[in-house]
Amino acid sequence: MKIYVAGHRGMVGGAICRRLEARRAAGEDIELITRTSADLDLTDQAQVAGFMQAERPDRVILAAARVGGIVANNSYPAQFIYENLMIECNVIHQARAAGVTKLLQLGSSCIYPKLADQPMAEDALLTGTLEPTNEPYAIAKIAGIKLCESYNRQYGTDYRSVMPTNLYGPGDNFHPENSHVLPALILRFHKAVAEGADEVVIWGSGTPMREFLHVDDMAAASLFVMDLDDATYQRETQPMLSHINVGSGTDVTIRELAETVARVTGFTGKLVFDSSKPDGAPRKLMDVSRLDRLGWRASIPLEQGISDTYDWFLSRPADELRAK
Repeated sequence: MKIYVAGHRGMVGGAICRRLEARRAAGEDIELITRTSADLDLTDQAQVAGFMQAERPDRVILAAARVGGIVANNSYPAQFIYENLMIECNVIHQARAAGVTKLLQLGSSCIYPKLADQPMAEDALLTGTLEPTNEPYAIAKIAGIKLCESYNRQYGTDYRSVMPTNLYGPGDNFHPENSHVLPALILRFHKAVAEGADEVVIWGSGTPMREFLHVDDMAAASLFVMDLDDATYQRETQPMLSHINVGSGTDVTIRELAETVARVTGFTGKLVFDSSKPDGAPRKLMDVSRLDRLGWRASIPLEQGISDTYDWFLSRPADELRAK
């Protein structure tokens, strides 16, 4: 089975490749296909068409995307919507043109309305206004879902979408300005320990609640959904509401998260919460009951996952982490 993983150098794509490599080592007949962005520009229709026609993969996993935090989304909204739309349109359309009947597209929890009921269920999609700071990215990811569903309706393909919660793990972005909350906290506490600081200041009150999922769990869930037989998958989905949430099903306060990172990094000083800084949404939790009914649950506890991530962080050269 030839499987093309788009975005294999990213955190999620890399984890999926590791899991596929392990399956191949265990005896499965898998040929893994990857290309770097230098070798294949996924925003270029002609390049993607030529690649798909030449390789003719049996399955495609679309984990490639332009991603970033609030600052990046605010600074480059045109690039975020354009590049993600082009990647999705080119990969999905050209996969179908090359005869690929099975595809998995990875999205984001930001597809849901800003004021969606908690936990956020799949049927909350398109029921309200999106969060303004990442609306262009969210619209592109919604379009990806609808591309898959529309191609299924018209061409009889089996293109599925999974929507992860906040992900973390080996391969994460630890850039001091562009990283998300968990890697940012790991970096901040690591520096505090190295510099002998007696306190760490954390933005906000510490009361908002967030959900986190280790990237290895995300990789396992992605392949689980892709491998589901049609009857089981269709039992829990609808043709135009077919995406599946992927998360841990539990959340923690930012204070609890910071306390966990402090334990993992060995920081014993004081935690100071700067309430003058914005908290953001009070809670963001995914409803993962659909995935639970299908037979999959996350298995990596948060503190264990953070410890694993910190070990990976410590093993990387400093210039590699800065390059993120």
